[in-house]
Formats: sequence, structure tokens, C-alpha cells
Amino acid sequence: MTVPRPRPASPAGDATTLRLGYGTNGFNNHRLDDALAVIADLGYDGVALTLDHDYLDPFAPGLTRRVAAVSRRLNELGLAVVIETGARYLLDPWHKHAPTLLHDDPTRRIEFLRRAVRIGADLGAEAVSFWAGVRPETVSPQCAWDRLVAGCATVVDAADTAGVTLGFEPEPGMLVQDIADWRRLRAALGDPARFGITLDIGHCRCLEPWPVPQCVAEVADHLVNVQIDDMRRGVHEHLEFGVGEIDFPPVLAALAAAGYRGLVAVELPRDSHAAPAVAARSIEFLRAAAATAAAARTEDEVPTGTPGVPA
Repeated sequence: MTVPRPRPASPAGDATTLRLGYGTNGFNNHRLDDALAVIADLGYDGVALTLDHDYLDPFAPGLTRRVAAVSRRLNELGLAVVIETGARYLLDPWHKHAPTLLHDDPTRRIEFLRRAVRIGADLGAEAVSFWAGVRPETVSPQCAWDRLVAGCATVVDAADTAGVTLGFEPEPGMLVQDIADWRRLRAALGDPARFGITLDIGHCRCLEPWPVPQCVAEVADHLVNVQIDDMRRGVHEHLEFGVGEIDFPPVLAALAAAGYRGLVAVELPRDSHAAPAVAARSIEFLRAAAATAAAARTEDEVPTGTPGVPA
């Protein structure tokens, strides 16, 4: 088992120390090796690696050898990693994201998540992220909930055995779609130590009742993985930064103030056609937003009447 890559210490409150990553689901037209190289060359600190048919398929032959090769490549490039499990048609070529933990036979999903945990352990991943899925029309809400709790308990057991941290993501339209739902699920599981939250910043703007920075504060104690993108209220569409409605400097300041030390990974799954250019624009935008957040914090800390500083 690979020892997780260390997370550098970050001074609380300094947004410029946040560690930026990029999701491979925004590089689907690249070979994995090439995608990792571009992400590293642009200056990102890590990668959110979605296990998929073309990117470290967990069901294809030679998994141990392929995982070892990816681990070496990550080390060569100095990239940290989180594992994402949102592949659309990996498990069923006809039905997007099926089966989920809510379906009549979730066996293949559970096996996928178990393998994702093992891969995460071998890569030294900071977190393995997953979600609930959409409730099938033929499944009652209570039955779907019971299935979700049972399936998550199995994944938690696997994570405990492997020493891996789980980040469960609330996803609009799914059975667990917001922070309140995630809290209910965590409580139903008995508040397991390794069951954290993956927070998508865009989702916060899409449907949460609080301002986005407050969403960060609400889950700060359990935050293990962050996805970042722009979004509009009520519309679940991952947008490039500056296209949606989110004011990012306060969001980055909230992440820093919360002492968050994991990756903040750009999540733009529909922009693979222009991945290098989009990734380059994204890191420039986030660095500028972080600098703005840090400057605002510095101004706030300057006491009135300090010698040499105008009041």
C-alpha cells in the first residue's frame, strides 16, 4: 500500500496556499499520461482522477500493473490525487450511472466502489469520492434510503480496512442532494470517522439555502474533498469561472479560514474539447481570486491608526 502523499501545512486564512487540482473528466479526449502532464505543466498541485473505461478502468485486465504505473507517473509529476467515481457508462453501456446503490441489484456498483477504495489506497489518494444516485421510479423512497445506507455501510467497512478517507458528494437530483441530506446519511451510518463530505462549490450555488461561503463553514469539520466550478441558481450546469453567479474570493477565503488542506479540483466535465485552454484559464482565474481574497484579509487585519497606514 502506498503511503498517502503529505499535505503541506497551510496558514489558516491564507487563500493563496490552497492546493489546486483539475479533474480528468474534463480531459476525456486525452490519454491519461498526457492529461496528467498537461495538468502538472500548468501548475496544478493535483488531479481528481475519475476511474473510467479509458482512465484506469478498474475492471480491465492488469489492474495492479496499471495502478503501479499511474502511481509512478503521479510521483514523477508531483501530483496529489483524489479518486472520483462518477463515470457515466462504465458499469452499464445503456444506462448512465447505472446501477447505483439504489437499484434492485447494486452488486456491480458496490464492487466498483470497493475497487475504487483499493485503488485509492494504492495511489495514496487523499479521498475517494462517491454519491447516492437518482432514485429509480420503481423504488420507493424508503426502500431507496435503506439500500443507500446498507451500501454505504459496506463501502465504509472497505475504507476502514484500507485506511482510506471517503468523501460523499451531495448531487442535485440525487437521493442525497444537499448538505442536510448528507448529515442525515452520516447520522444513519453512525457518524463513521472516515465518512467525510465532497463539496462541489457550484452545487452550493445551485440549491443550498445558504450563501456559498457559509456552506463551506457548515461542513468544515468533515470536508475532505472540494470540487470547484461556476454555476447559476437552480441550474445544475458546470460552468467556466466568471460565466455563472459565484463570487469566488469569499469562497476561497472561507476554505482557507476553515483550515481546509485538501485539493480544490476544477470540475468541468463537458469541456474536454478544449481542455488545455480551459484548464489554463481556470488556474489563472483561481490564482487571481485567491490573491484578491488574501489582499482583502490583509486589509481587514490592519488596525485603524497603524503608523504608516492611512486610516
